[in-house]
Amino acid sequence: MSPILQGLITIIVGVGGCVGYFFASNWILDKVIFPARNDDHGRNVNRATMVRPWLFLFPAIFALGLYLVYPVIGSFYRSLFNRAGDEFIGLGNYTTMFGEEGFRTAFFNNMLWVLFVPAAATFFGLLVAQLTDKLKWGNIAKSLIFMPMAISFVGASLIWKFVYANDPDIGIINAVRDSMGLDPVDVLQLPFWNNFFIMFILVWIQTGFAMVILSAALRGIPEETVEAAIIDGANPFQVFFKIKVPQIMGTIVVVWTTITILTLKVFDIVYAMTGGNFDTEILPSYMMDFMFRDDGRATAVAFVIMIIVLPVMIWNIRQARKEMN
Repeated sequence: MSPILQGLITIIVGVGGCVGYFFASNWILDKVIFPARNDDHGRNVNRATMVRPWLFLFPAIFALGLYLVYPVIGSFYRSLFNRAGDEFIGLGNYTTMFGEEGFRTAFFNNMLWVLFVPAAATFFGLLVAQLTDKLKWGNIAKSLIFMPMAISFVGASLIWKFVYANDPDIGIINAVRDSMGLDPVDVLQLPFWNNFFIMFILVWIQTGFAMVILSAALRGIPEETVEAAIIDGANPFQVFFKIKVPQIMGTIVVVWTTITILTLKVFDIVYAMTGGNFDTEILPSYMMDFMFRDDGRATAVAFVIMIIVLPVMIWNIRQARKEMN
């Protein structure tokens, strides 16, 4: 079948199915379940009015349940079995996983990522947004800083792999060290610190995102409050930290939590830079190690990642609702 014809049929069936569902459900509700009879006409109308919104919401609720809730429940259930799926082992995958040194290293590194990347990206984004806001060439600077957002994580990793190269003729860091008479060093093999060199790649990418959102928030601050602070004798630092930042704190929190959620799911950068070697493993890359050789363990790690992300997402939604109110 032609892709164009297949697409048209899909649209017609989808739209027609929705229209047919709403028409049929309304007809059944009004004519069969709660018919408008003289003896209880008012009560049936009220009942139908209470039920009707749920009829409209049912397709969305069903789709969310099918594509979100069911996979979560199914993944947890699958994690309670062995690789073959024919032997129930309860929390065996979890106890084995928590007892492994590799999992503890990955979990610790993930916490480092969560603490460093959102804070650094939000800070640099806010700093750039403030410094370039009044400059004539500020839009050009913002465009250059936002440009890494257009690069894939793997592409960005390859760029920074050249920057970190231990050859002074290629790597910038070792070129500087060589000019100072120091020996070359492979920063990706430095214990503990290599994690921060990898994290900086995501900071470099996400600074542009934070800058755009926070720049819009800064421009939304009423000029009257800033002018009043200046008249009262506030210096630029006091105006920024005591007048501007409190007024955009809600936006800062939303940006922070959004980058946090992305950080908890990142996999490409670590895989492209070190493959998880040299103690740079994080939970997503740790999960991939077991995906093709121990499916039960991989599902358990995926469920742990979801549990970690869930509170951050709930907090993010609450903060967004506060901003709307």
